[in-house]
Amino acid sequence: MDRPVDRHERGEAVFRQVFGREPRPGSHPEFLRITVDHLFGEIWSRPHLSVEERELVALTAVALARTDWELRGHIGAALHLGMSREKIVEVIIQLAYYGGWPVANNGLRVAQDVFAELDAATGTDADHDR
Repeated sequence: MDRPVDRHERGEAVFRQVFGREPRPGSHPEFLRITVDHLFGEIWSRPHLSVEERELVALTAVALARTDWELRGHIGAALHLGMSREKIVEVIIQLAYYGGWPVANNGLRVAQDVFAELDAATGTDADHDR
């Protein structure tokens, strides 16, 4: 059985791997601890799926929930993990059949916004996935 500190440290490491930054409080500090310890320290650390595969699952679930803020974060995480813009767009397009056209339409809009912000921040003039 893991010691709580081991699980928390493992969760922080996985979080940094996924998002490229330290965990930071969102809505509540205790919820952040639960997220780091249990979601990232236990669930994201399980065998049989890679971190990239788990991110695809998370990206899909968040797109279905239509939470733009969370979706922005997971699109950023997917890019940070090396997934292509094309792969992210393809995941969202496939959601149209399983989650509905409004889900895919919203997800594609958010993805294009994130891509445009990234291009502006890096000074590139990419015209990806349009």
